[in-house]
Amino acid sequence: MNGAAIEASGLGKRYGRSWALRDCSLSIPAGHVVGLVGPNGAGKTTFLNMAVGLSTPTTGEVRLLGRHRAGSPDALDMVAFVAQDAALYRNLSVSDMLRVGRGLNRRWDERTARERLAELGIPLDRRVGALSGGQRSQVALSLALAKRPGLLVLDEPLAALDPLARHEFMASLMTAVAEDGVSVVFSSHVVAELERVCDHLVVLQDGRVQVSGDVEDLTAEHHVLVGPADQADEIAGLLPVVRSRRAHAQAHLLVRTPRSVPVPPGWQRHPVTLEEIVLTYMREPAAAALPGPKAVAR
Repeated sequence: MNGAAIEASGLGKRYGRSWALRDCSLSIPAGHVVGLVGPNGAGKTTFLNMAVGLSTPTTGEVRLLGRHRAGSPDALDMVAFVAQDAALYRNLSVSDMLRVGRGLNRRWDERTARERLAELGIPLDRRVGALSGGQRSQVALSLALAKRPGLLVLDEPLAALDPLARHEFMASLMTAVAEDGVSVVFSSHVVAELERVCDHLVVLQDGRVQVSGDVEDLTAEHHVLVGPADQADEIAGLLPVVRSRRAHAQAHLLVRTPRSVPVPPGWQRHPVTLEEIVLTYMREPAAAALPGPKAVAR
């Protein structure tokens, strides 16, 4: 699938005098599993709520799957949303939840939902409130996938799960993605999980986009240069430095450049993990204003 799963233009949301999200222009590619990362209060849930039509923007607009305005009937047909608390009716049985889903969605796939729940060993006659946290999350995911969405949005679905339930949830999600080709936007604090399943990353901080790009490109472009501290300012004048750490004699500079850019004499280049990149952009808001990868004049 080509185009954008979510296209935000000048998007902002204000509550009273405070902006939860501001000046957000962002294109999230379709056909990918996209990780949305940021600290509490960064604007992740606000962004996702506006994308799925649960909240109205104060400024700007959001369009889904290339053309549908967020919140419109066509968009609601094509998007499925799983919130952190897996909003289910706890007093209903799993079978009753399927009946609710069937009544609310025009593109409902009952057979696939039932087959999926059977494979997971989740009884249809069991009351939702009697299920484990992992089982409830799987029921919520099954209901979302039964909509046959073009876009699946998940807001912190792993937050309340133990490690085994997290692993099982992610495994079943990736199976569904492979089988149905659905685009996924996945908000989480668990960066290790995102690194394992996501191929595109967006980092939010203070209601603004810090960095966005394919995971493979981001990890290839970022690296740490280690060299003499008295040369650090000179290197910073040549390369976009995302983070600088200096000791008495040695400096560690996290830079964003193509690997084809030569390492300065007397310096060494070391790879960095996606988690280190994410944490750096969350801690260094000014890094978002740096230019992207560039060649260095020689």
